[in-house]
Amino acid sequence: MSNNQSLVPQTEQLIQGCIKGNRYDQNRLYQLYAPAMFSVCLRYSKNKEEAEEILQEGFMKVFTHLHQFNFEGSFEGWIRKIMVNCALQKYRSNARLHAVVDIETNQHEIAETENIMAQIGTKELLNMVQQLPPGYRLVFNMYVFEGMKHREIAEQLGISEGTSKSNLYDARVILQKSVAGSLQVAKKNINCL
Repeated sequence: MSNNQSLVPQTEQLIQGCIKGNRYDQNRLYQLYAPAMFSVCLRYSKNKEEAEEILQEGFMKVFTHLHQFNFEGSFEGWIRKIMVNCALQKYRSNARLHAVVDIETNQHEIAETENIMAQIGTKELLNMVQQLPPGYRLVFNMYVFEGMKHREIAEQLGISEGTSKSNLYDARVILQKSVAGSLQVAKKNINCL
């Protein structure tokens, strides 16, 4: 057992059982982490089926490389990184990402977008993110949810930092319009009551 106190002893035993090929432990590990990882995969995919595919590919890699986990840091974070990498690999194999327009970010508009997004439900916002074009969706997720810098995103996706910034800006503009439209519909529905 490691000296790292960030892992619960049962989790460390579960990981060791999985490394030994214990199917019961593998199933328990999957059941324990799949719901949270599915949410991660869903953000990167265009629909539920694609998210399930990424999740399955991700867990195949988790079980294949579990022996490489060194019991330092967050185990959930380690699994999450694998899921994100699986999602990125899927998109890398499908298409190259390019900026639609190279524009400078307007900080005022970004602040407005964040304020509007605070007023909408998580499920509806997730659906809007899924509707983004693939390049915008990837950059948005990597920047907003993974906390990556544009330099890191550019390296991961094989694009320029300017393209990353432009894709993030465009994704936020699209989301802002979607959210504003959704809020208008909700307001009209309330007024009709």
